[in-house]
Amino acid sequence: MIKQFFASLLLFGWVVIAQAAIFAFDFDDPKKEARFMQFSAELRCLVCQNQTLADSNAGLALDLRKELYRLINAEASDKEIKDFMVSRYGDFVLYNPPIKATTYLLWFGPFLLVSIGLILMVRVSRKVGQQTTQTLSAEDQQRVQQLLAEKKEN
Repeated sequence: MIKQFFASLLLFGWVVIAQAAIFAFDFDDPKKEARFMQFSAELRCLVCQNQTLADSNAGLALDLRKELYRLINAEASDKEIKDFMVSRYGDFVLYNPPIKATTYLLWFGPFLLVSIGLILMVRVSRKVGQQTTQTLSAEDQQRVQQLLAEKKEN
């Protein structure tokens, strides 16, 4: 009986915690809501890094969505919103950061890593290929012929 009470209390606690994570944003204009959704899809969660603000449940993502909500309701322009987010969190907050000296690694780093990997793979495979194409000595060739002849007999 006591175990059931604590189990139901624990379950109730989980339900309350799960409901606490839901935060609704009410807009008086559908255009503002559309802008909010657009920016939520264009801005990256800095904790999750591979999720947009719209997709993330992280606390920082909620804070960024609240800030975005405040800026949109304050009639900030798209440029002002992006400038605010970039000045506060850097270019990494944008899912499509601009190409400039500070973001070269973001844009070209993956291509550089793949290129280095391909070059290493070609060099290693050439070394292995050179090692396996060595000719057999006369004794080794005779031994191979002998083994092949024994295999045919069996």
